Amino acid sequence: MRIGNAKLVAVVRDAIDAAGGSIGFDEYMRLALYCPELGYYSASAGQFGEDGDFVTAPESTPIFARPVARQTREILAVLGGGEVCELGAGSGALAVDLLASLDDDSLPGRYWIVEPSAALREAQRARLASSPPQVRQRVAWCDEVPSQFTGVIIANEVLDAIPAARFRVDDAGVRECRVGWSGDAFCWVESGIEEAPIVEHVHGILAGLDEPLPAGYVSECAPARQDWVRALAERLERGVALLFDYGYARSEYYHPQRASGTLRCYHRHRAHDDPLILTGLQDISVHVDFTAVAESAAESQLCIAGYTTQAEFLLAGGLLDACRGIAPGSRQHAELTAQIKRLTLPGEMGEAIKVLALARGYAGALTGFSGRDLRNRL
Repeated sequence: MRIGNAKLVAVVRDAIDAAGGSIGFDEYMRLALYCPELGYYSASAGQFGEDGDFVTAPESTPIFARPVARQTREILAVLGGGEVCELGAGSGALAVDLLASLDDDSLPGRYWIVEPSAALREAQRARLASSPPQVRQRVAWCDEVPSQFTGVIIANEVLDAIPAARFRVDDAGVRECRVGWSGDAFCWVESGIEEAPIVEHVHGILAGLDEPLPAGYVSECAPARQDWVRALAERLERGVALLFDYGYARSEYYHPQRASGTLRCYHRHRAHDDPLILTGLQDISVHVDFTAVAESAAESQLCIAGYTTQAEFLLAGGLLDACRGIAPGSRQHAELTAQIKRLTLPGEMGEAIKVLALARGYAGALTGFSGRDLRNRL
């Protein structure tokens, strides 16, 4: 059990053998999370919530959806209508709560869900089954963002699950940290200096930093995220993409003191930093370099329309209205207060999760970004 899903472990070992003894961590992460029928997100729908391995903001409380709905309503009104497309909708909690927060006049023409996991699609359908017919009939599933899309694209904790490569800096240069097999377990295998294609990408990152990284420094980079942004840009004709995720601007991400990177694994609500165990049975995530995302967006002619913390976005969007009319000191007020703290406090999700708005053909206001503007950090 500590090694992981036996069938998936065999698939990864075959990939390692075929590659000559090691694969990039990005390929290992892709197989561990998305291998058809065997990967963590493909095999079941039990990852989310108190009974799963982790809790996302929409899963923790329905009040998260209200500021997101307000921002969605504002964007669709400026556009004169449009659709919503949620990428990686998890259990369907955000879709249900967001649609419930919109009145009939502000409902999108269609609420698309892009979900590659068959198990999660079924979970989303089951959760939406109790929604009113006028809401339920607007939801449809697709494999990618519809072409020539007009409206709002939402991605909550999607980018941190896109496979990332891992590297280490030493006195001689940059080495890629790859995955091999030794004895009866997966192990780290380092490439030779300048040997791996990912090294050139890393050198581009290092060249833009204010100070060199110390020897022994380990971190990650995710060129696949930049490809993801470019693909999104090709399909967004008019509207705004709202990206919520754990991450930092590049100067904070590759700070010399962040010497072990941002790689995190989650199993039964316990966080640790060993992705080479429990293969297929645990979540693996890597924080987002939002500067890299913004650079790819700009190259694809998208406007960087906003960048702030989750706390600032939610508070600007009226999160505290959830307590309006509720008696202070009541059980309901105490529960809502606890939920608001979890979403906004620096020690919880408030500062760790950032929100980035990418726009094309949209010149209206973005209320969620009317507070602290952090775009100068990107």
